Amino acid sequence: MKATVLRLCLAFLLISTITRAQEVIPETYINPLDIDYTYMVYNSARNISYRSGADPAVIEFRGEYFMFVTRSFGYWHSKDLVNWEFIKPEKWFFEGSNAPTAFNYKDSLVYFAGDPAGYGSILYTDDPKKGDWKPVASISNNIQDSELFIDDDGKTYLYWGSSNVHPIRVKMLDKDDRMLETGVKKDLINLVEEEHGWERFGENNFHPTLKEGYMEGASMTKHDGKYYLQYAAPGTQFNVYGDGAYVSDSPLGPFTYMPNNPMSFKPGGFTNGAGHGITVKQTNGQYWHFATMALASNSHWERRLGMFPTYFDEDGLMYTNTSYGDYPLYAPSHPTKAGQHNGWMLLSYKGKVKVSSSEMQIVKSTSTDDDYEVTQMPEKTTKEGEILSEVLTDESPKSFWVAEANNDQQWVEIEMLNPGKVYALQLNYHDHETGIYTRTEGLRHRFTIEVSEDGKNWNTVVDRSNSYEDTPNAYLVLNQPVKAKYVRYNNIEVPGNNLAMSEIRVFGKGFGKKPAKVKGFEVKRQEDSRDVSLSWQPVKGAQGYNIRWGIAPDKLYQSWLLYDVNEHFMRNLNRDQEYYFSIEAFNENGISEKTQAIRVR
Repeated sequence: MKATVLRLCLAFLLISTITRAQEVIPETYINPLDIDYTYMVYNSARNISYRSGADPAVIEFRGEYFMFVTRSFGYWHSKDLVNWEFIKPEKWFFEGSNAPTAFNYKDSLVYFAGDPAGYGSILYTDDPKKGDWKPVASISNNIQDSELFIDDDGKTYLYWGSSNVHPIRVKMLDKDDRMLETGVKKDLINLVEEEHGWERFGENNFHPTLKEGYMEGASMTKHDGKYYLQYAAPGTQFNVYGDGAYVSDSPLGPFTYMPNNPMSFKPGGFTNGAGHGITVKQTNGQYWHFATMALASNSHWERRLGMFPTYFDEDGLMYTNTSYGDYPLYAPSHPTKAGQHNGWMLLSYKGKVKVSSSEMQIVKSTSTDDDYEVTQMPEKTTKEGEILSEVLTDESPKSFWVAEANNDQQWVEIEMLNPGKVYALQLNYHDHETGIYTRTEGLRHRFTIEVSEDGKNWNTVVDRSNSYEDTPNAYLVLNQPVKAKYVRYNNIEVPGNNLAMSEIRVFGKGFGKKPAKVKGFEVKRQEDSRDVSLSWQPVKGAQGYNIRWGIAPDKLYQSWLLYDVNEHFMRNLNRDQEYYFSIEAFNENGISEKTQAIRVR
């Protein structure tokens, strides 16, 4: 009996020790969102094939969430805002949907509009999972880039506009009489580029000839009795695509420009842009802003989706946290830090990469509205004849590598600059002449991932060799972190004729020291006060820097993440607004202390 009790006690102690040794891995997500984006038809006449997801409309309905996306021939459903499953509805627009809008009315009906032709019936359903949509018995005009909003009193509004000339407009509809127009129609807001630097057209808010940005993507959020009319500018293909907001006591205005605009903005880092979105309230009261992010490699209309936590401060200002917004972020389930960076840093940046074969390696950057700067990299090899790649760890989604085939003989091996504790990876595939268009069933990404400390002894940490998942931006969190200096991707099968990738990103914690605090930070506002130049002393061991700014020391709501530079020029300030700036350095080991905020009149 005593021996039995002793064995049970020892077994309990062993189980307890093993349990304590297992690290609790928090639930996370990453941008761009890991969903099965649909192939587009925009440039099919030119034989340009690529996936895209843009202009999201997300609603909560009966405790769950539905996400409608431009020309996706269906929509996505989620219970937790992290895991999304595509729904192919029973009835839908033949052309897909364009710049969609959706509204949940009292948990009884979902209303939807987004006909690509710009006119048509507003649809409704009480079962979006099934997708048995019915049209109202009338035809509505001007419903492109629209926002349907039904107030608490049942009064219904349709906001719309997509132009570099015309404003955002509103018209009232009668929800109880076939969504007919009531006659109330008015202009609301327009761009004011001479005052709002972030509204200026072009990459980094600069274009050599075109001066007017596009205003589009209206969205309405009601919070604490105030109406926040959101809008996107200056163009979906640019890194500075963002959302601003005007505030009013009435859904019909007059509206006042928020001084902290843009309220959603992500111009730096791996994936740029946070515009033409929608703000949805989670069941626990947390707000989220779903937005369009530019990929813009095959086409300027090649886009992805992002999700950022959104808040209202004590002054009623609406703002979105996009800081480290393409690093792993705490999931919406986190009780206090949902949407915030969880501390896993980028381990793979500038890692040495070897590949199985190489048909081409391309570096691209957006130069103007219609053109790219394109460089085809010459093939480089080691002394042993192994092929090298410089585009898979450069933190650019536009650059890409194309293998000579799509089979299990293709692989990528990364030797990171320093060993680290690996927690997660993100695989960003590139669409290279795939010949795939519209929603296509049966697409899948099959692969395995191995890690090694010495480049000789390998351990498989991800096995999707039998997967049926279609994951063009796969986010892979390990069950337990592993120490590694080498990571190897082994291909089995992907959509298209060739394996092609833009970036493999490895996240975790380095074993070294985080950077020291930045010194010599200087901020000089220009004669055109929409512009500002920034400079600082390089920090030893830093990968890059994160600039933060805002309209008060405790309102540094904006951020711009940069790699390998110690100066920057921004053209996105509001002309008559006072600002405060701060900066921090980061590397694979962590983030430095922020500098004290500098006041800039």
